[in-house]
Amino acid sequence: MTSFWRGFVLFVWLSVMAMAQVKGDYKAHRGDFDYLLGDWEFTVTSKDYGKNLGYWSAMRLETGQVLDEFRVVSDKGETYHVSSTVRSYNKFLDRWELVTMEQGNGLLDFGTGNKVGDEVHIEQKFGVNGDKPSVLRIRYYNIQADRFSWTADKSTDGGKTWVKDHQQIEARRIGPARSMGALAPARNAERSK
Repeated sequence: MTSFWRGFVLFVWLSVMAMAQVKGDYKAHRGDFDYLLGDWEFTVTSKDYGKNLGYWSAMRLETGQVLDEFRVVSDKGETYHVSSTVRSYNKFLDRWELVTMEQGNGLLDFGTGNKVGDEVHIEQKFGVNGDKPSVLRIRYYNIQADRFSWTADKSTDGGKTWVKDHQQIEARRIGPARSMGALAPARNAERSK
C-alpha cells in the first residue's frame, strides 16, 4: 500500500472515531435539562423589579431540544413579562446553545451553557435589540425533583463589571415532566393518494 493510501485510510479511520466520540457526547448531555421539564411556580427577586411571582413550563421536543415559556405575573395574574427559550445541545462544540424570544425582539438573545457537577451554568445576552442590552451569568443549583434554585449575575457593560446576585429564583414543581410528539409525523405516501 502506498503512503498516500495509508494516510487516506488513517484519515478515514480517525474521522469515524471522532464522529463516534461526538455522538457519545450528545448521549451523555441529552438529559442535562431534564430537571426543568414540567410545570413550575416560582418567586423571583430582582434588583430592578423587586419580588414577583411566575410560572415556567418546559417540554422536550421529539428531536431532543427543550422548549420553555417563562412568565412573570402580578398578584392579580397580570403578565409583566413573558419569553420563550429553545435549548439545543451542540455536539460539535460540546455545549448547550439557547435562544430566548420575546414578541417582536427577534432571535438575538443567544447564550451557551454546560452542566458543571450538579449545577447548570449559562451565560446569555438579553435585550440585544433594545437600548439596555445585558449579559447574565446564570447558575441553576440545589436541583431536586420538586424544586430548584437559580441565580444570575448581571453585566450592562459587555462583561467588564458584574452585579452579583442581580436576580434570584426559587422554583417548585406544580406539574409533571412532559414532551411533545412530532409536529410533522412521517406519513405513508400511499395513504395520501
